[in-house]
Amino acid sequence: MADPVELAMFPLESALLPDQDLPLRIFEPRYGALVRRCLQRDEPFGVVLIAQGREVGGGDSRCDVGVLSRIAEHADLGAGRYALRCRTGERIRVSRWLPDDPYPRATVTVWPDEPGDAVSEAGLLDLEDRVLAVFGRIAEARGARLPEREAVLGYRHDDAADPGRRLFALAARLPIGAADRYAVLSAPSAADRLAALGEAVDALADMVEFQLSE
Repeated sequence: MADPVELAMFPLESALLPDQDLPLRIFEPRYGALVRRCLQRDEPFGVVLIAQGREVGGGDSRCDVGVLSRIAEHADLGAGRYALRCRTGERIRVSRWLPDDPYPRATVTVWPDEPGDAVSEAGLLDLEDRVLAVFGRIAEARGARLPEREAVLGYRHDDAADPGRRLFALAARLPIGAADRYAVLSAPSAADRLAALGEAVDALADMVEFQLSE
């Protein structure tokens, strides 16, 4: 998808990252039409964060960076309702929003990481250590034992050699807000993503310490 293509779009009140599971319950008629299109054409749809408003009924303001999502499993519940299990894929950038007829649509392009400073293994390990420290602090407060490193991070180093994908995988494990998650998603390069995720981890660590001190 090097050139812009038209896709059905699904605005959500949460920011999704590549390689995440996305369960959906579809009950609104326009999104039922979206599901039927994707199933009939065997094509993905785009998922973007709602900047303001809500997805039900339209009238929302949408962010322009999102991810592709494919329907992995579906159940037709009748009356235009569906239960879906989707999986997100490549990052996309909206070139132009089209009229919401019969569902949200846009022309989009796949947005791979842009060139930037190299992300060192030492920098990645430092960030991972800070993430582990946050989870360790939570486990300590709960009197629990922190699982092994790979279980907490959700990947093995040989499974995630690409720094950009590794950072996405790490961000997906963290209980951070939509704004921080979107900052990670929309960072142009892997180095920018490392910086954005580092800020999110610092904010999370401060929040955890504040909550535990009360």
